[in-house]
Amino acid sequence: MATATTPFVAVDIGNSRIKLALFDSPVANARQLPRPSRQLDLPPALEDSELTALRTWLEAYRPADLPWLIGSVQRDTTSRLLDVLRDERVDRITLLASGDLPLQVSLPRPDRVGIDRLLGAVAANRLRTAGRPAIVVDLGTAITVDLISAQGAFQGGAIMPGIYMSARAMYEFTDLLPMIDMQSLDQPPPALGTATVEAMTSGLFWGAVGGVKQLIELFAPPPTRAQVFLTGGAAASVAPLLSAEAQHEPLLVMAGIALSAPGLLER
Repeated sequence: MATATTPFVAVDIGNSRIKLALFDSPVANARQLPRPSRQLDLPPALEDSELTALRTWLEAYRPADLPWLIGSVQRDTTSRLLDVLRDERVDRITLLASGDLPLQVSLPRPDRVGIDRLLGAVAANRLRTAGRPAIVVDLGTAITVDLISAQGAFQGGAIMPGIYMSARAMYEFTDLLPMIDMQSLDQPPPALGTATVEAMTSGLFWGAVGGVKQLIELFAPPPTRAQVFLTGGAAASVAPLLSAEAQHEPLLVMAGIALSAPGLLER
């Protein structure tokens, strides 16, 4: 039987990326997140070049022999990955559900909450100061803003279109607006756009930032001082725009898997 110190593979399957990480142990110091020793980041299509990279990773580090813990919000991608893993004789696989996590979920249907949102809350509970609520912002394909109570319970949150999704919608539902690449945006654009593309870029970026800031204020109005943790593609550029204390954690969801591992590995 596996134990809490058994190495394991964590997989975060989102709508835009598949992230794999090898953890030698889930143990981490208080208020610090576990860090993986090896990582692999793939697009969800899993075409020939991605499959080659995945098989090379499997051969190089032998994670095929280890437990795999998968948190997924994309069913088709998960099905493709499982087929590959079975071909590679990986058979110790756990698809994570809400009941597998060390987290109280104060909602009527915890099983209907995206596992990525719950895993982010698990990691936020490790980072936040005792007695303070936390807000987790995930700026991925969709933008989620979630509240964790001062006691550590997941309270729910809000979901809105991500920046790229909004850019695509403007292109598809208008005649003259172009498709613009917002995925590579790593610096805040000027608020005042002097041409169409610049105006779109401003509206998409600052609209998302404004929506997140408003939700944070509504979830934790003054004098509440909630800690804010951000993850996802645009998090590095957005974090300093929210507050001086907002903390960017690129591996927040992956760390949530690792922090959930001890209870799962000892079953």
